This record gives sequence, structure tokens and C-alpha cells, in this order.
Amino acid sequence: MTGSTALLTDRYELTMLDASLADGTYARESVFEVFGRRLPLGRRYGVVAGTGRLLELINRFRFGDAELDWLRAEHVVSAHTLDWLADYRFTGTITGYREGEVYFPGSPILTVEAPFAEGVILETLVLSVLNYDSAIATAASRMVHAAAGRPIAEMGSRRANEDAAVAATRAAFIAGFSASSNLEAGRVWGIPTMGTAAHAFTLLHDTEEEAFRSQVAAMGVGTTLLVDTYDVAEGIETAIRVAGPELGGVRLDSGDLPKLVGKVRAQLDALGATGTKITVTNDLDEYAIAALSASPVDSYGVGTSLVTGSGAPAAGMVYKLVAHKTDEGEWIPVAKKSDGKASVGGRKVPIRHLDSSGTATAEVVHVLTTRPPRDAGRELLVTLMADGEADASFVGAGGVAAARLHNAKAIDELPEEAFRLGAGDPALHTLFV
Repeated sequence: MTGSTALLTDRYELTMLDASLADGTYARESVFEVFGRRLPLGRRYGVVAGTGRLLELINRFRFGDAELDWLRAEHVVSAHTLDWLADYRFTGTITGYREGEVYFPGSPILTVEAPFAEGVILETLVLSVLNYDSAIATAASRMVHAAAGRPIAEMGSRRANEDAAVAATRAAFIAGFSASSNLEAGRVWGIPTMGTAAHAFTLLHDTEEEAFRSQVAAMGVGTTLLVDTYDVAEGIETAIRVAGPELGGVRLDSGDLPKLVGKVRAQLDALGATGTKITVTNDLDEYAIAALSASPVDSYGVGTSLVTGSGAPAAGMVYKLVAHKTDEGEWIPVAKKSDGKASVGGRKVPIRHLDSSGTATAEVVHVLTTRPPRDAGRELLVTLMADGEADASFVGAGGVAAARLHNAKAIDELPEEAFRLGAGDPALHTLFV
């Protein structure tokens, strides 16, 4: 999508804008904060993703003639508000956790500082990006850890809408996936792409052997052959007869994988194909990958579970006003008191505490009064956008590559209990001081 993103929002964003323009509060300098009250499904950490994508979408958050004409026809806001929207561009500052950073309940992941009118209408766009991308990156991170260093590829494009598929690929790559089948993700975000053939290619030919010969002729003996269209043992025998013992790999997409993989490895070795790799797919998630940890699997491909967040398709983040200036120019904190949804008002500076070995021990969030905190931990906030201009280092393919590197460092700081797959408490406590 290359056009305006201004109507990727909820109606109440614009009706709040309309009312604040009418009563004069629209210009109050405000601080909005993105955080999650909890981690989904008892997970022990989350991974921030989508930030670079969001910065580019905010840059396109403009109301052109088409958007304004539709709002006018639908009587969404007043004529005065339409005039204000015609000149809208975000001019504020956005700070937050680096993309790829890990987070915990209450972590101030993103902070938007701007006049109320400029900041409030970004809520839905901000949350739609961060909630989905961070959910995917968190699930992907768990899968990467379960894979224990074995390559893992994203193959879920057919299980999500077309835009979400590209976003999911991007988030998974940041969290450590090695490649994707999605070509658009490769073109836009610089992610390595991979893929060979599906069952349809085998079924197209009169015999499995003809299909394998065709694929090897087109792609060379280093290709990966899908050997479970019919009988796996016969498929492997045929694959080695066609490609020889230098065949690059075989892929398994069905069956009782823990048992099947061992048999396949033994058969390949007996045929002299000791260097032929085994890739498994077949509706994998982090639990299935962990169950294969003792099997001679060389790489994994994950689809449905990845693009649906492995049961948690949204990260549960919210966007709340936490401070604003009074008419007298004084900053005051504001917060919800609702039962079960209370928030902490005020500007915040999060610091990650590390022990002498470099392992994270706590997430300490300083609620600012008049002095900045003096804390020896690792500062987590960076400036992502200043005066409405995004920091170029966080966007595009370069931003994705930087986020992937940062994620690896942040994951390396986590204590070992963070990687348990069973539901449990967050790996770090979030302390507000």
C-alpha cells in the first residue's frame, strides 16, 4: 500500500478531534504512551516489532481530497475540522524502545509527544501496527529459541491477508527467522527468500521421478525435493536415484515427524546421502519444534502458527494519554483509575538492570518529576521521530537489519527462565519508581 494511511483509524479519533477543536483543548501539549498491561498467554517476555513500519505509515498519514470528500459526505466531522485535517501532518516527537527490543508488562514501549489533536488521531494506526507485529515477533522468538540454532523459515503467506503476510515476515525476520517464501517481503524489506516446489508440481507429472528430474534439471542437485506426496521411503529412494548422494535436501510436510525424521535420516545415510539436509514443515509451532529437538532435523518451515501469533494474534497493547500541559503551561500526569485497567501517569524513563554477567534482572521505570533519573542500567528509550521527521536509521530495509541485530543482543541478556515454553510469570519484574 502506497497511498494515504489517514483513514486506517476509528471514527472516534476524529470525533474527539472535532470536539477538542471546538472547545480549545486541541492544542494542549500531550504525552501518549503505548504499553501492555500483561503479556499474552502467560508468556515470559515480548518482542517489540513494527516500529520502522509505523514511522513510514505516519509519514503518509495525510488527508487528501479523496479522504476529505468521503469524511464530508459521511458527515463525520465539522467543516472547520475538515479544514484543519487538510493541513495535517504530524510534527511531534516519538521516542520508544528500539525495534527488536524485549519488553514486559508496563514497559513504556512508545511515547508520542505532540499537541493533543496531532497525537490522538494516531492511536488506531499505532496500535494496529505494534499489536500485530509484536505478537508475531514474540511468537517467532519462541520458535527460534526452540529451534536451538537450526535455521527456521517463514512460510505463512497463504494463512494471512496479503498485507499482514508481509508484516509477519518482517517481524519474524527481526526475531531471528532466516528466510521467507514471501517475495514482496524480500523486495521491500531485504529479507532472504527461499522456495522450491509444492505437491502440485509432483502431481502434475506422470510419475514422481519425472517431477524430481524436472526440478533437478531446473535448479540443480542442491535443490530440496518434497518426498512425501506418495510414499516417503520410495520418494527418498527416487530422489537419490535422480539427484545422486549430493542432493541438497528433502522436505517432509506430513506424518509423525519425530519418528519419521529418524527413519529418513537412516535411509539417506544408507544411500550415501550423508550430507543431504532434512527440512520439516507440517503445521509447526514452538511446541512441535521443541519436540523435534532430539531428532536429526536440519531446518524448519513455519506457516499458520507464525502468522497467527501462535495463539496470540495481538499483543494487547494500549495507547493512553499520560500527561498534558495545563492552560497555565504546567505539566500534569493523568491516568485511568478503572478497575483492572488502571494506568500510571506521567512521562517515564525505563532502565534495564543487568547483573555483573550482563544478565537482565529488572525493568525499572522512572516516573519523571523534575529531575532525570541517575541509574546505572541500560537506557531503553531512543528518539524515533523528531519534529515529525523519522530517524532514517530505523526505517526501510536498513532498519530491519538493525532491529534484527538489536534483538539478538536483547535476547542474549535474558535469564534462562525467559525461554520456558510453559505459561508463567514475566521473566523480569517491572518496577515503577
